Amino acid sequence: MDDASRALVKHKVKTAQEIAAIIGAPPRKKKVIMCHGTFDLVHPGHIRHLLYAKSKGDLLIASLTADAHIAKANFRPFVPQELRAFNLAALEVVDYVVIDPDPTPIVNIGIIKPDYFAKGYEYTKEGLHPRTAEEKLAVEAYGGELIFTPGDIIYSSSRLIETEPPAIATEKLLALLEGEGLTTADIRSALDKLRGIKVHIIGDTIIDSYTHCAMIGGMTKTPTMSVRFDRREDFVGGAGIVAKHVAAAGAEVTFSTVLGEDKLAEFALEDLKHAGIQCTPIIDRTRPTTNKNAIVTGGYNLLKVDTLDNRAISERIQGILAEQIRDTPADIVVFSDFRHGMFNRDTIPNLIAAIPNNVFRVADSQVASRWGNILEFKGFDLITPNEREARFALGDQDSVVRPLGLELYRQAACKILILKLGERGLMTFRSVPKKDEDVRAFFTLDSFADHVVDAVGSGDALLAYAALSMFAGGNEVIASVLGSLSAAVECERHGNIPVRPKDVLDKLDRYERLMHYQ
Repeated sequence: MDDASRALVKHKVKTAQEIAAIIGAPPRKKKVIMCHGTFDLVHPGHIRHLLYAKSKGDLLIASLTADAHIAKANFRPFVPQELRAFNLAALEVVDYVVIDPDPTPIVNIGIIKPDYFAKGYEYTKEGLHPRTAEEKLAVEAYGGELIFTPGDIIYSSSRLIETEPPAIATEKLLALLEGEGLTTADIRSALDKLRGIKVHIIGDTIIDSYTHCAMIGGMTKTPTMSVRFDRREDFVGGAGIVAKHVAAAGAEVTFSTVLGEDKLAEFALEDLKHAGIQCTPIIDRTRPTTNKNAIVTGGYNLLKVDTLDNRAISERIQGILAEQIRDTPADIVVFSDFRHGMFNRDTIPNLIAAIPNNVFRVADSQVASRWGNILEFKGFDLITPNEREARFALGDQDSVVRPLGLELYRQAACKILILKLGERGLMTFRSVPKKDEDVRAFFTLDSFADHVVDAVGSGDALLAYAALSMFAGGNEVIASVLGSLSAAVECERHGNIPVRPKDVLDKLDRYERLMHYQ
């Protein structure tokens, strides 16, 4: 929202104390009516409710639940509280808007003391809900009155959002930056600070292969699909692509990994050398280099053939890795865990213990074909699991995302948790000192991907740019934005291609133009 647009509505958004001072205490010449709700998407049911309420009073106050207290549906609120407040303030019928910092409106009812408190007609069905009864007592305590607005059609914000989520990534980004006192110039400046950071990455190398074929047909006597080989593409993946993203961003990268003694290991080492990465591989002659080969026909993955050995690494290899971690100069240490032998419940404590003091510690543990648990990396500075990995770690299939992420953040005892939500974007959790009551303990960003070609590997790009940015600038919002932008870039490409700062800037330029209606 530009400054001129914001000026048209900002004066309506007040605290409960500010509103109470403006309207005075009852009895008043002008009757005050107050409505309360989430208002995640302002729909026709909301408009009808607000119009009817205004018809019963002179001043209409719209109160909305703060983000931190919305947990009745998954991925809610869809619209952050600042945008929800501006949406209501833009309505002519609304005189004032208040973002309620409490779970219920009881405290604000006592502060504002509206003459009427309006509820939707649906709250009269099947008796008075206990929460509505509590609101009724609070209103009647000073002589106010609870009224119900009529309505024969019940609209659901959650149902509307699930049907087709509105595309408001630009608006959410702008609201978040404004709320944090940041601009896109700060994001650009943060990108310039990534160069020269020393990063030590430890993790499983995977060679991701794509074998492109053309469909011939099926056999007549057996259910066998017949395809014609066209070409094969090999990409360094797993922790290797994390290293390549970090190097592409301008950092100085050392990569510790375990490889087999084979042609794919030679390919990986040559590719990593070309990317400017100092690789310190440990060759294990008893296992192959991990290879995941997708058979692609007509743009679809027909089959995937994995060549791997998931046995735990030997004590000898574990000792070499620990020594490399202790002796490699680094500002950041990244554990990139794909559960192909390097990380398990026995090796993780020893490898963590080898990390030097005062190093920024980052971890990502995959739950795909293998089971990794992000909670094995407790006390790290940054962790970046996806929703499935969070649910696996907590054994929780049922909680909605925000309480799920909050519980993982608590149990992981990390400084920053970026919870990856796929096409839904991300949610970041951070600690907030009690003195900073206005700072968000969590915030969301929608995905910036315009057209998804291959989502595999986007989380690796996010990990790379978010970790570098957090170390360089210490700002969770900028780190999350850079991570999300880089993930979007990677989503729009086929295969594991390192994301460069220029790619991130190009993506940022597009959204900045949208912010300014260009």
